[in-house]
Formats: sequence, structure tokens, C-alpha cells
Amino acid sequence: MPIASSYLGLAVAAAAALGLATMASGQGGLHSNLRGNTPLPSEGPAPRLLPQANTDIREVRNYPEQPPVIPHTIEAYQLDANVNQCLSCHARARTGESQAPMVSITHFMDRDGQFLASVSPRRYFCVQCHVPQSPVKPPIANRFVDIDSLLSAAAPARK
Repeated sequence: MPIASSYLGLAVAAAAALGLATMASGQGGLHSNLRGNTPLPSEGPAPRLLPQANTDIREVRNYPEQPPVIPHTIEAYQLDANVNQCLSCHARARTGESQAPMVSITHFMDRDGQFLASVSPRRYFCVQCHVPQSPVKPPIANRFVDIDSLLSAAAPARK
């Protein structure tokens, strides 16, 4: 048996074991920890929609090139092929009166890096990258540590 296929078989077995380790067996079959008591082959009820944060306070980004999150509600915004209501405040010509930050200059570039006069069609649907926030407790604890915290913690150890 070639070495690559034995590694592949080992990887598949490890992934299957890891997947089963995160499942709990109960009445009606296997359950995922994130799905509650809904069996895996079934579709549970949709979760309740939570209110969006509406603070207008810019959030700190966790890593370079992270798209900024949306710090206000967009529940009633029209965002389709004909209308992008985000641009009523964030367009270059509207930021003076709205005091909203202008969309990044990268949003005016086409796929070849050429600058356009208006927002590129591939950057037109804002919620592909930018997301509104909801004040909720995450279902799984997040242990993310940004690079600045890691570097400042390591600095005293180097001295």
C-alpha cells in the first residue's frame, strides 16, 4: 500500500473518531452538542432572532485585514441587486453629511486591481464580509488571543 493512502486512511479514521467524540448518544440516536436534543438527521426549530447591537461604536479589529463589523442595526435596510442602502451613508459623496466612514478604497478595485469610479460589483453586497453584532453569549467559549496580546506577553520572557 502506498504511504500516501495509508496516511489518508489514518486521517479519515482520526476525523471520524474526533467527530464521534463530539457527539452524544441519547434517545433517538446521535446528537450534536450545538444542536441540543435535536437528532442529527432531523431539523430542529429555527433559533429566535436576536436584536442587533445599535451602538455606533467602532469595534477593535482582531487581526490585520479583518473587515470591520457593522456597529448599528441594518434590519430594515434594502440590500439587493438594485439598491444598496449602506451606500446612502458610506458612499464617498455622502460621508460629509452622514459622518459615517467611507467604504475602503479597496472596494473600488476590480479583480485586476484597476480602480473604478464606483463600488465594484464584487464588493457591492456588504454583508458578505461585514456583519452586524448581537449581544449574545457564544455557544462555545472563544479562546482567541490577538497577536498584540501574544507579543506583549512574550516580551518580558525575552528580556
